[in-house]
Amino acid sequence: MYAVHLTLEGNTMDSDRRRSLAAGVLFLITFVTSIPGALLYGPVLNDPHFVLGAGASGPVLAGALLEIALVIANLGTALVLYPVLRRTSPALALAYVVARVMESTLIAVGILSLLTVVTLRQDGTPAGGTAAAAVVVSQALVALHGWTFLLGPGFVVGLGNGLILGWMLHRARLLPRGWAWVGIIGGPLVSLSGIAVLLGLYDQVSAWSVVLTLPEVVWELFLGVYLTLHGFHARARQATTPGTTPAAPPAAVTPAT
Repeated sequence: MYAVHLTLEGNTMDSDRRRSLAAGVLFLITFVTSIPGALLYGPVLNDPHFVLGAGASGPVLAGALLEIALVIANLGTALVLYPVLRRTSPALALAYVVARVMESTLIAVGILSLLTVVTLRQDGTPAGGTAAAAVVVSQALVALHGWTFLLGPGFVVGLGNGLILGWMLHRARLLPRGWAWVGIIGGPLVSLSGIAVLLGLYDQVSAWSVVLTLPEVVWELFLGVYLTLHGFHARARQATTPGTTPAAPPAAVTPAT
């Protein structure tokens, strides 16, 4: 029985290592896709007359593809970590999945809004329409993208990927506790920054926004590197293995005299 217990425990640990590796790689993918994707959106976000231009819209389409990959990676982190996190925090684990779904939905709406601008640009001004009307419609779609970015990566991510995930990893001792506090503190800072931008206290692209967002950026980068290279703490994996408790080896039998 002791050998069977060790085998089951070892299989669970191997599964957890695969999950941590997958989660780490997915977190790294979010970095590879999110920052370049935002930069590639530059032409449509910064030029009000982009919708009237001619030629290829390749950079914007490439940015959309990167953000689609970002959405997949975001959802993947939630699905991969959920079986591990629910062992110690079932309700919070579900809340984390919901937060990731909300964030990804908002990002997807933003992608569709900018792709619609590209379609308007490629189709040209319709008969009877005016260039001014096309600009107004395109700017409305760009504004929609701005709000989805503020409410998704600028607010929900702080609650889900920062506060909730950081607290669960801290509680389960799956990461060094000092690093977990970076997420617990950094996440709410992102959400507070999003509220400040919503209230008009400062612009979304500002020094205050960068300072308050930096801890969350460091936290997510740490998750990607640590989970990829190291994985969960070994003691935490054993402590959170479902349905198992540390078993003592068989007692030695003293021969009768």
